[in-house]
Amino acid sequence: MLTCSVFPLPYRANPAVYFAAIRNAPGAVLLDSGRPSADRGRYDLLSAWPLEQLAVLQDEGGAHFLQRLRDNLGRLGEAQLPVEYELPFAGGLIGYLSYDFGRHLEHLPSQALDDLQLPDARFGLYDWALISDHQTQTSQLVFHPSVAAGEQQRLTALFTQPRADALTPFKLNKPMSADLSADEYRQAFERIQQYIQAGDCYQVNFAQRFRAPCEGDPWLAYCALRQACPTPFSGFQSLPDGGAVLSLSPERFVKVSQRQVETRPIKGTRPRGLTPGEDAANAAELLASPKDRAENLMIVDLLRNDLGRTCRIGSVRVPELFSLESYPNVHHLVSSVTGELADDRDALDLIAGSFPGGSITGAPKIRAMQIIDELEPTRRGLYCGSLLYLDVRGEMDSSIAIRSLLVKDAQVCCWGGGGIVADSQWQAEYQESITKVRILLDTLQNL
Repeated sequence: MLTCSVFPLPYRANPAVYFAAIRNAPGAVLLDSGRPSADRGRYDLLSAWPLEQLAVLQDEGGAHFLQRLRDNLGRLGEAQLPVEYELPFAGGLIGYLSYDFGRHLEHLPSQALDDLQLPDARFGLYDWALISDHQTQTSQLVFHPSVAAGEQQRLTALFTQPRADALTPFKLNKPMSADLSADEYRQAFERIQQYIQAGDCYQVNFAQRFRAPCEGDPWLAYCALRQACPTPFSGFQSLPDGGAVLSLSPERFVKVSQRQVETRPIKGTRPRGLTPGEDAANAAELLASPKDRAENLMIVDLLRNDLGRTCRIGSVRVPELFSLESYPNVHHLVSSVTGELADDRDALDLIAGSFPGGSITGAPKIRAMQIIDELEPTRRGLYCGSLLYLDVRGEMDSSIAIRSLLVKDAQVCCWGGGGIVADSQWQAEYQESITKVRILLDTLQNL
């Protein structure tokens, strides 16, 4: 097997310095570990100029599109990294699956309005990446063996003396506003309660959308959001029309490394307190909450089932249950489900069997998705989809695209939601959907 070339660069803790050099390049993409800490967020990964750009067609089956991705990985060809490097990417696919990619995998109704017209999936095939490892405090260019020497030299020179093009400041032209009124939210909540009482479902993740007209470069918005709310599954992806995907997600969807699988669902949220005492009390209340623990356990069981579709029989485990993770705006209750891929399955089979993530649908998954389509007036698009990479070795990591925004057609959209169960109270759920994105809305408003 051929080996990638690796060229060391000066270490940058903030990937914005390097990304600025490719901001206006076709297919520019950044997967960003936020402000790394000892327990989460090790690598930043960025690239541009993909060999191919792959979008799912409107009527294309999900299995067919995933096979197209698999075929393109095969054409790039297998490669390995030098033994002294422990890096996540040796060339491969980087992109997003929207929540609505689920429509290509399952038979779902089509009531919600598709007013954003975002392709349900878009990936680039990249033969190089700039990767910063915050554990070893190194940055390096990684070149797939197929990259010509002249292109390696061009990219090395580009990042050795990085420069930034002038960018147009980003601003909102009106304040962000919700598409749903409080009363409309309450009516949808009551309908979900009726479905729960009728036995259709146990939990439905219901969301509302916020939006505003905007102008300027979305990369500058991302830089401000990243500063205000660093999270380990952040990302920025340029879109061909000048728009962009901006994600500040704290949640992993599925990771595959050496055929070992992990998913880390979030279920359970409390706001950060204004004082240390209040903050500690909010965290303790979340950890002790029977309602939040029950919600989390429902989704853990759902994901055990999802992973069981593609993992070796008997390998699925729950090594971590009801852990606390804290972010600048909220505390979360997080669990971990692990497994090992079956011999005849790969990372794309895992996606096919588990997308979209159960933590953002509800349980049972398909019925919850049907109810979401009925009660949310517009399609989610990017929200609750996934940003991911999959390299030629089969290594993959992916997020759940919560706390995420879409800049497209001179407007910015953001979504907030939460899981509704039998003992939920509508006012608390409504407030939680705003609390989760308040820091994002306020940051954009103050630009």
